[in-house]
Amino acid sequence: MSSLGWRGEGACRGTDPDALFETGSAQNRAKTVCTGCPVRLECLAYALDNREWFGVWGGMTQRERRALLRSRPNVTSWRHLLENAQAAAELEAATGARTSVQAKAS
Repeated sequence: MSSLGWRGEGACRGTDPDALFETGSAQNRAKTVCTGCPVRLECLAYALDNREWFGVWGGMTQRERRALLRSRPNVTSWRHLLENAQAAAELEAATGARTSVQAKAS
């Protein structure tokens, strides 16, 4: 990882930063930059944990992130929650079984 941490590894690192701060339907085009990004989880967790109100972060628009924050007001660490969910999904994919972490998150 670069000296910029996860930010230096993002799929958006070579794009115009203003392109990620579009409004309206242009945000859907901006979200395509995040598709397949190797640090999408870290980016989204950062935006949620730090209440980044504007722009596309981790493949989610500000409206989508705000709705998620409202739906789960008691989450203290989105990074922790997202990492656990990712690990559970990987385990499920490997074993074909639903894990208790996923059951709790539902």
